[in-house]
This record gives sequence, C-alpha cells and structure tokens, in this order.
Amino acid sequence: MTRPPAPKSPSRWPSPGVTKAEYEELAAFRYRLRLFLRFSEQAAREVGLTAQQHQALLAIMGFPGRDEINVGELAERLQIAHHSAVGLVDRLVAQKLLLRKHGTEDARQVYLSLSARGRKILERLSVAHREELRRLGLPL
Repeated sequence: MTRPPAPKSPSRWPSPGVTKAEYEELAAFRYRLRLFLRFSEQAAREVGLTAQQHQALLAIMGFPGRDEINVGELAERLQIAHHSAVGLVDRLVAQKLLLRKHGTEDARQVYLSLSARGRKILERLSVAHREELRRLGLPL
C-alpha cells in the first residue's frame, strides 16, 4: 500500500489570499468535524472503549481487502509508534475484542483480527456513527 505524502509544513504552504467566505467554510467544516469527534469519543466511552481503541477496531475491520492486519499496519493507520500499537493491542486482546495470531512463515509477524465480541461492538458503534454523520450532513 502506498503511503500518502506527508503534509506540508506551514512555512511551505502557498500564500494566496483567503476570502472571508473560505474562512467561514473552513470554520464550519472544523466545527462539524469537532462535533462528530466529540460524539465518537462519547459513543466509545458508552461501550467501555477509549476513542483510540474504537479507532483500532475500525482500522482493522476497515483495512482494504483483508479482515486482518499486522501491528505495523495498525500503527500506520492510527499514526502511532509501533510500541504504542503493541500496548493498545494487548489491552484489546485482554478485553477479548481482538484475536492475535503469529504468522506461519515468520513467527515475528503478528496478525490481528476482531473477535465476535469486537465485531458486535464495532457494528453497534458504526451504525451510530453513520447516523451521526447523516445528521451532521457529512458524507460517509
């Protein structure tokens, strides 16, 4: 999978003028985005997860073309360090939300998939998130 380019640093951004209407559009978008993120954090808490744990379940289930990923891919999707992903996985496995298996060709590779319990919780959260996106007028 190709990694998207790193965002430009603010000092390298183009400096054309920004209209008042563009500022208003950006501010409205950021507001709707923040409303959604706040909703997401609260919904995760209501099912006993942190926002990051919810994001991990979604990243695994939503990985293109596969139902399992390795720890490095999870770290990339969450934009966290590998060792942080390992700790997150340990907590999700302890909660019986994830299954962990070692690769057959390389035992150092660890593959992650959702348990039945993890899938059930993620589906519940995803339905609620889909409805909230619709309510906010944001595309899915």
